Amino acid sequence: MEDSILNYDYIKNYITTNAGEDEVPYRWTHGATWMHLGDGLIIYTLINFFKLKTLVCLGSGGGYIPRIMSQDRYDLAQEGFYKDIQMEWGDSGTTYVVDACNGFNGEVDWEDKNSLFRKHFTPKFIKETTEEAYYNHFVKQDIWFDLIHIDADHTLKGVEKDFELYSEKLMPNGIITIHDTDNNYVDNFVEIEGHKGDTLDGPSQFIEKIDKDKFEVINFFNHGIRKDFPSSTGLTIVRKK
Repeated sequence: MEDSILNYDYIKNYITTNAGEDEVPYRWTHGATWMHLGDGLIIYTLINFFKLKTLVCLGSGGGYIPRIMSQDRYDLAQEGFYKDIQMEWGDSGTTYVVDACNGFNGEVDWEDKNSLFRKHFTPKFIKETTEEAYYNHFVKQDIWFDLIHIDADHTLKGVEKDFELYSEKLMPNGIITIHDTDNNYVDNFVEIEGHKGDTLDGPSQFIEKIDKDKFEVINFFNHGIRKDFPSSTGLTIVRKK
């Protein structure tokens, strides 16, 4: 599709699949196919529009969102932004990926240093729980974030803890995104590519508890848009008023 605004060959080879072969795990929960970015395009747009620099992804799964984050920062650098940051291919090292790799909410595919993800993108990986990483790295080094993506422990308590901790390190105009927030998705789930639905109770319950006097909240829900097409399990954008 040479006349498209998107480079589908690149998307297929590096973002939604590994070299055009096996699909990136859990991409379908973002409504992504081999050529359709789903809610990943929303994440990309936020970073690109606001020129966000320091990003953290809590919970990585197959690395779909970390790929989007890393690619976006690389694209912005190519356009002349981040001139104060020495860029390498993929990322400058200010996209952080936090995952304990304990299989609690799915297996990761980036532990192998020879994986396409590790070779093509170079974010900083922290193999710890989100709470451990918060105190051991971000508090100690006084690191603040422009974008925080929450997709780790899916229990209500887990989402609350991640939001409570990391929002303390959010820049004044920073953004928090929370994945798997559409509980109605389960009722509208269409099994595709052998995937099965799961409960989204924790994230969906948490967004109802957010203090709307302190935060702006926007939900992107699109369950059941097509019978043969995956749809996002819900993405919520939160920003301090």
